[in-house]
Amino acid sequence: MQAVEAIWRIESARLIAGLARFVRDVGLAEDLAQDALVAALEQWPRDGVPDAPGPWLMAVAKRKAIDALRRRDSYAQKLILIHREAEPPVDDWDDAIADHLGDDLLRLIFTAAHPALTPDAQKALILRMLCGLSTPEIARAFLVPEATVAQRIVRAKRSLTDVRFEMPTRAETAARTRQVQQVVYLIFNEGYAATAGEDWARPTLCHGAMRLGRLLASLLPDDAETHGLLALMELQASRLAARQDADGEPVPLLEQERHRWDRALIRHGLDALDRAEALGGGPYTLQAMIAACHARAIHAEATDWPRISALYEVLAHVQPGPVVRLNQAVALGFAGDPSRGLRIVDELGDKLPGYPHLHGVRAELLDRLGRGDEARAELDRAASMSRNVAEQRLFRRRADRIKPGR
Repeated sequence: MQAVEAIWRIESARLIAGLARFVRDVGLAEDLAQDALVAALEQWPRDGVPDAPGPWLMAVAKRKAIDALRRRDSYAQKLILIHREAEPPVDDWDDAIADHLGDDLLRLIFTAAHPALTPDAQKALILRMLCGLSTPEIARAFLVPEATVAQRIVRAKRSLTDVRFEMPTRAETAARTRQVQQVVYLIFNEGYAATAGEDWARPTLCHGAMRLGRLLASLLPDDAETHGLLALMELQASRLAARQDADGEPVPLLEQERHRWDRALIRHGLDALDRAEALGGGPYTLQAMIAACHARAIHAEATDWPRISALYEVLAHVQPGPVVRLNQAVALGFAGDPSRGLRIVDELGDKLPGYPHLHGVRAELLDRLGRGDEARAELDRAASMSRNVAEQRLFRRRADRIKPGR
């Protein structure tokens, strides 16, 4: 069962993207992929996992797609349309998908960013189809109830029923780019810090998001924020190997062994940041500049916290939001002003309900102010709110380290 789930996480996006290009229906493509998953759940525990699970899933989905199309009155018209556009015949799907995988994924993202959908529905649909995330995981990423996410996904599929599965025109691309960037970064964030389950991180999602970011950068070479987003993801991803110890336990940023950071990714990220700054930049570029402050610090004590605090101040004006303000509070604490940071956190209480990191940050600031007992209580609260098992353990270890205080 675990093997099937792991393979599904890796293969589902390719499966849906490849199917959607041929059946021209995003909802049908996901249904076909889910049917293939059901077949795997029935057969693999009995017969064993095949040597090539991805092609196995695609072959099953392909057969089901052919059956579904034949049942439709418009089957002949669909075949005519496919041949008219010089698409490969149905029997050659596997080769076509292998040759156009990147384009299929990018096409799927832009399709899901269609103006017919609300921004929240766009994000939910992409996270569901491209990342294979469950409804609870998506709800956690959005900080909204699970029922809300479920409704968004159902409505999004319904809205896309008549939307042609293709890359938008140049004018449409410009209009949808910002939304696509948000979706890509949400995918990256879910990989960088998993919202639920046993895993602290899901590097596969991070690498997938960076691949999509590079595709966007090649598609939009003069868009500053596309390069800013790519820089941000690469700089953050450079720390992935150091974010867990040998036992798989989470390691906070300031305790990481920096020689384990990926220097090639740092170089690539800094190059993308230079490009973004030269083109103008925006919120993603500002966040990448913050990540660069950490990347350039040889050790934790060398981190330029006053600069980071100042950059968050600018970011809070450019892109106001409670999470930005929360990060600013962290920076203020390390820059020597925990009292101001605590005031910011206290103002955010009703804006981030159920968000464990709010209490984690509050604990850090309280501890710096010598209020150890209150800090430990905040970390206990954070652990109880988190749905990620590794993160729960991290909060509890932090609580154990804090000395009792007033």
